Amino acid sequence: MQSLRGQKYVLLTTYRKSGKPVSTPVWFVHDPENDEKIYVWTARDAGKVKRVRAGSRATVVACDALGKKTYGEPVSGTPRLLDDDATERVRKLLMKKYGLFGAVTVYGSILRGGRRRTIGIEIVADPAS
Repeated sequence: MQSLRGQKYVLLTTYRKSGKPVSTPVWFVHDPENDEKIYVWTARDAGKVKRVRAGSRATVVACDALGKKTYGEPVSGTPRLLDDDATERVRKLLMKKYGLFGAVTVYGSILRGGRRRTIGIEIVADPAS
């Protein structure tokens, strides 16, 4: 997922049981120890979480804040929901990457619903991607 380096958003696409794709622009961060992994952060009750829990695959591609593809080809991967400790690590990585705006967003989310309101998702690129 090196092609996403330097990008601000990815268009995360997960798939319903029917196979219909659902795409959402999200902030993301790379795993500092593994270029083939990225992390996103979202509300626990979001549709993408439900789809990942049900076994959905995922694709990501660089995009702007509105979800318009900006660079590169989509990368297929395997998404996995993270536990509380790993989600906290994702929050810290997001605050580091997105600076003051990231910190305000993360802390605002915590104030509105606590740390249990959000969850991290790890996406590991498929070997062929």
